[in-house]
Amino acid sequence: MAYTWSKNLDTGNMMIDTQHKQLIQAINDLLEACSKGKGRDELKKTVDFLLQYTLKHFGDEEKLQQSTGYPDYPNHRKLHAEFTQAVRDLSKELEEKGSSIVMVGKINSAVGDWLIRHIQKEDVKVAKHVQDYKK
Repeated sequence: MAYTWSKNLDTGNMMIDTQHKQLIQAINDLLEACSKGKGRDELKKTVDFLLQYTLKHFGDEEKLQQSTGYPDYPNHRKLHAEFTQAVRDLSKELEEKGSSIVMVGKINSAVGDWLIRHIQKEDVKVAKHVQDYKK
């Protein structure tokens, strides 16, 4: 099941939306590789992307929240820290145990599910706050 960008994921902030689309593409690339029997080969690339992505995207998003006085910043930052740790744990597990179908499933469910929930619930609130701040 590929993830598709839809209006309910749109935050209205070009930087955030572009980065979210990159994340969706990375997960879809992993899913496509799996459908071709090459999921294990794609795992390392996906995990490396996720490690870099969490640093860049969360950093950018948190700077935006701080600069606009986003009131739920501490909670949002905590959610980012938890997800970043989950990605680090997946990376460590991949290094220790190697690629497997189980790892593919873990990454797909952890990232895909978190991504959609987080964007729809949390990032849309941030974008609304930023838009209101600019008015």
